Amino acid sequence: TVILDSVVYKLQGFVIISMMIVRSRAPLRLSFAGGGSDLPAYYEKYGGSILNATVDIYAYCTIEDVESELVFEASDLEVSFSYKPEPKITGCPLKIHEGIYNRIVKDFNGGKALSISVKTYCEAPIGSGLGSSSTLTVAIIKAYAEYLNLPLGEYDLAHLAWSIEREDLGLSGGKQDQYAAAFVGLNYIDFFDHYRVIVNPLRLKPNFISEFESSLVLYFTGKSRESATIIDEHTKNISNNNSITIDAIHGIKELATLIKESLLKSDIKTFAKYMEESWNLKKISSGKISNSHIDKIYNLAKENGALGGKVTGAGGGGFMMFIVKPTQRMHLIKTLQDNDETGGYVLNCHLTRQGAMSWVVDSF
Repeated sequence: TVILDSVVYKLQGFVIISMMIVRSRAPLRLSFAGGGSDLPAYYEKYGGSILNATVDIYAYCTIEDVESELVFEASDLEVSFSYKPEPKITGCPLKIHEGIYNRIVKDFNGGKALSISVKTYCEAPIGSGLGSSSTLTVAIIKAYAEYLNLPLGEYDLAHLAWSIEREDLGLSGGKQDQYAAAFVGLNYIDFFDHYRVIVNPLRLKPNFISEFESSLVLYFTGKSRESATIIDEHTKNISNNNSITIDAIHGIKELATLIKESLLKSDIKTFAKYMEESWNLKKISSGKISNSHIDKIYNLAKENGALGGKVTGAGGGGFMMFIVKPTQRMHLIKTLQDNDETGGYVLNCHLTRQGAMSWVVDSF
């Protein structure tokens, strides 16, 4: 074995084989409005509209050549599994790693097994409400695309991630998270049918983005949640034509348009007002969206300067976000973090200007 320019090469006879390492990352998202309208049961009937933004909290993946082995590792979960390389892997508890590997080998590697290690971690906890599972899926696929030199654009990347999660693995969920992770920044996304999705980026003034970031407080409730239960309930209610759930999502979708307009007008106060209306409608759509713990945090935030807020995902726990005047932001942060009953913490974040990305590692 020799080392040349920080890259390891192994000599086998007269052939020099490079040990390739690629890395990727994808940003998590905040969902401002439209949640629920990205469920297939809804948008295939009525069309869906989502307003979300990516933030500088990331899911990471590293793919590295190894000899005669297939390794899946999620370091944030402290879970690792090793297999003999096969064209299809079954029974792995890391379902996302398994599902992506199986689809990539089948569709993009001619059914030939890969001898690699796939190591991942996410900067947000499980059940965060920031779309961590789908963001991780996008990050892993992005790493494979770099590793195998696959020509996947943003739409290809997002749809493939959605297809693996929802069709191959049967995981419950909507469609916004994959597109948020694949694209960059603040987007208004329209969902029409199985394949037709249009991502509309919002072009905001830099000074307004700075003002918006200065007004945003992201707070972890201290409790993770399992979104599948809420999502399955929504899907069932929509399929059964439950008027309460459907009317609530209709209203949430309409507010997505109004919230988009408020941002384009640089009107943070109106944005906060509509976001609060969206939160109230979201709670109507299901009794599992909120609980006494979330209500306590929300009321505490409102009493200490928050103009509006909501949970960032399906509900039941995870992160909440609030809009507050920048001059009162530190007071709100201190109040939330000093309250022993809430049991959570504030996580600083900024809007991103770069979506999913990958690169070849020339060191380590």
